[in-house]
Amino acid sequence: MDYKALFRKTWDETDEGYAQRHNDYEETHRKAATRLMEAMRKLGGIYIKLGQHLSTVQLVPLPWSQAMKPLQDQCFPTPLEALQELFLAETGAPMSFFFSSFDPEPIGVASLAQVHRAVDRESGRLVAVKCMHPDIEEFSAIDMRTTTFLLRIVKRVFPEFEFTWLGEEMEANLPLEMDFRHEAANAARCVKDFSSLEKTTFVIPDVLWAKKRVMVMEFIKGARVDDLDYLARHKIDRNLVSREIAEITSRMIYITGFFHGDLHAGNLLIRPAQPNTRSPYNFEVVLLDHGLYFDLPTDLRVNYARFWLSLMARPSPAVELERRRYAKLVANISDEGYVLFVTAISGRAAVDGVDADGTGRQSMLEMGANTDEEKKKVRKAMVQQEGLLPQLFALLRTMPRKLVMLFKVNDLNRALDLALQTTHSPVRVFLILAEYCNLAIRLDDLDHMPPLSFGDRLSSWWRFQSWKWTLKMWTVGADAKYALERWRGRASKELTIDL
Repeated sequence: MDYKALFRKTWDETDEGYAQRHNDYEETHRKAATRLMEAMRKLGGIYIKLGQHLSTVQLVPLPWSQAMKPLQDQCFPTPLEALQELFLAETGAPMSFFFSSFDPEPIGVASLAQVHRAVDRESGRLVAVKCMHPDIEEFSAIDMRTTTFLLRIVKRVFPEFEFTWLGEEMEANLPLEMDFRHEAANAARCVKDFSSLEKTTFVIPDVLWAKKRVMVMEFIKGARVDDLDYLARHKIDRNLVSREIAEITSRMIYITGFFHGDLHAGNLLIRPAQPNTRSPYNFEVVLLDHGLYFDLPTDLRVNYARFWLSLMARPSPAVELERRRYAKLVANISDEGYVLFVTAISGRAAVDGVDADGTGRQSMLEMGANTDEEKKKVRKAMVQQEGLLPQLFALLRTMPRKLVMLFKVNDLNRALDLALQTTHSPVRVFLILAEYCNLAIRLDDLDHMPPLSFGDRLSSWWRFQSWKWTLKMWTVGADAKYALERWRGRASKELTIDL
């Protein structure tokens, strides 16, 4: 009813009218999202999981994602007695058969499961025991059907605002997340994908064994990856941590094609490098939760890499045609939805960043920092441009679900870079991404070119080397420029204080 009332309102076509319209939209979003968040909190279970997912989706209005953030901490532990019954049902033996000690206080509680510290009786190793909340499986089927039904009602009342894709995604992924044997298999595959690297900071805990609702893993001590005090105490460089996370994510997406769907700070630990480490630095990055992964088909993976690299290229009519062609290939995006698609996928103000001839005014690398002012510009455009919000939901309906998850991973990467308060250029994340896109295209060329096609091989090699050195120069230049801007900012602040 609030939205129906909002859509009946009119505003003056002036700056004051646009500002009022923006405020009215923001207030309606906030009220509706807060009501829904409270309902999800009371219902618990998968509703909290759904709200947590909404809190990290870049494409929903900002008041919605902000209102859902409290659900990230609204998970309540299952009592020890219920866990003992779960163990007996899953394994046919009590907890004492497997563990010489078991800490009844969980070290982490999530919407689907909780984790306890224990000592493995057979090996004497300190382990982390992940146990599913017993009532989750019992109610998940009816909860998913209820959610899908309610989303269909939303679609019927507001045909232009369709969220049924969210229910479909949950129905497809939640059963996989609720089977820890699937999570153990994901972890094993990820270990294999990174096994060929001589040097990497990436670490995945060993899985000792897994049943459907119980999993026992190596216990790893560390801190959240965005714990700045911990990083300072252990003399760990924040810039290197951010770069390593960007490299890990980029390798998953563009090289192996098997990527983690929820790489937020709560799933990542940082610890000092251990003996016999493969890390080239004094730290290791540990990925804890492996319940949600996605496979990218080779054609989508390579075309997605080509699209990103085209966004990095200096604008021209030919480059703009290339960008639009790959947007069509990877996401079935028409010319009408192209500018909005680029804004959504990059988080940058491309809404008005195209000249009359269709040529982008800047490349992604030339746009510099993603400032608060630019974010306000995007949100203002969403309100001022008639029909833009329905276009956004139309994009979500038509594009591949895996691409929506890639949006989420890209946004989480940028959020981590901000949370780490890095001192390198904000475009560094894009530069690392571009390096892996360049490598992905080169490897695909080598896989598909005939052995004697010397012209094609030379062309591919030259393109790869050109991008490689261009990106190296951009990296040096961007960091130097950003360092100079920060120095000038500090000098200006000190001068103001002196005056």
